[in-house]
Amino acid sequence: MGAHFEPYVQLVDVTDEAALIAWGGFHLGEHAGGWRAERTGETFGARSEPRGRAVVEVVDGDGVIVGRTVTDEANHAWVKGLRPATTYRYRVLVDGEPWGAGERFDWAPGTLGAAWRPLDQRLRTHAAGSEPDPVTFLAVGDFGVGIASGADGMRQLAVARTMQRLADAFDIRFVVGLGDSIYHGPGGPQDATGAFDEDWWLTFFQPYRYLFDHLPFYPTAGNHDSSDTEASDDREQLEDNLYLRSRFGPREEAGRASIDPGLFYRLRVGSLLELVCVDTTWGAERGLHWFDEPGQRGWLERTLASSNAVWQVPFSHHPAYCAGPNHESMPEQLQRLVPLYRRHGVRLLLHGHEHNFQHGQVDELQYVVSGAGGKLDERTPVGLAEAGTLSWAAVPHCLLVHVTPDRLVVIPYGPTSPGATPVPVARRRPDGTVTHEPITIPLH
Repeated sequence: MGAHFEPYVQLVDVTDEAALIAWGGFHLGEHAGGWRAERTGETFGARSEPRGRAVVEVVDGDGVIVGRTVTDEANHAWVKGLRPATTYRYRVLVDGEPWGAGERFDWAPGTLGAAWRPLDQRLRTHAAGSEPDPVTFLAVGDFGVGIASGADGMRQLAVARTMQRLADAFDIRFVVGLGDSIYHGPGGPQDATGAFDEDWWLTFFQPYRYLFDHLPFYPTAGNHDSSDTEASDDREQLEDNLYLRSRFGPREEAGRASIDPGLFYRLRVGSLLELVCVDTTWGAERGLHWFDEPGQRGWLERTLASSNAVWQVPFSHHPAYCAGPNHESMPEQLQRLVPLYRRHGVRLLLHGHEHNFQHGQVDELQYVVSGAGGKLDERTPVGLAEAGTLSWAAVPHCLLVHVTPDRLVVIPYGPTSPGATPVPVARRRPDGTVTHEPITIPLH
């Protein structure tokens, strides 16, 4: 084949009355017995050159078109006028032809093979803010290594397979990213940093192709998504390929996000759940974090104080509490964020960054560290007592989170082999015993 353009579609976001849908693709070339995305400019994301006159339609269960947007100015579009808590299907026509409807191909080691499953172009709007709609979602952290990147890539692919199986088995509504959506390549901090579209093919779009065609992805910024660790700050590309301004700009105007500087937003899903994204990366200068910036601090205080959701769950990349072995608890969060969380009744925090699984509790506040969606540190944590650790595991994994009126349930699932069924992670307690029990946080 030699050269090939592979089209992709993405359900970027939904609200209780609208959906943001995107389309684009990657120019692929064959090199030394394998395939890679070529550097050909902006081929996906908010900055990509329009592919033509696009019509985006949303249809209900009877096949009736209930929403329609036409654009020749972008490769993404909001479709509005939808009903809350309703399942629809969507389609994208570019110059009159269905986007991505022809023969499709997926990456496989050393080759491109026929697409292994059809696209799933469903969407489900969020429930209205007054509706007590139970919610199930996936969360994954520290995953963007690239599925062709040796052992790390094999782990990412196995966890992505777990996520796909869980999405097929449960009514998953969306995926929460706990940071480090894309790492630099094996050549060091200037290699495949995520600063170009082609860096995203095997790290993000291909591994989760059949998730993000029907599940929105809600990100937070990690140290590998910024200039904290790498030679370039990937925020501009994160903003582009995840459509951050298209998504959170309107929320910012309504006081539900604060994205310049940093990435802070609140995601309300019915009356039961509000997720709060907190940017814990360095700010404009090392020594201060974006959450220390007065405007962001004020926004966070107002957000936590004003919520009437049953469960309010902040999520960030860096853990407030951490048993290691590579990272300790973060004093800046313990001093300046944790008291705020406690004051407003937060019961659970979600984090990434440490490349293992940890569950802990300090007083009434529980936390989960989930930083092994591709990366893995197999060493034993060294600060279990100091971090209030209840269980831990050095296993690649993702999280399945159930939200109901009376409890939160978190279950870590490990990697899945082809043809196998996902299995919960066996976790070790500080006393050496093993537990497979779900993590259950009752409301009272």
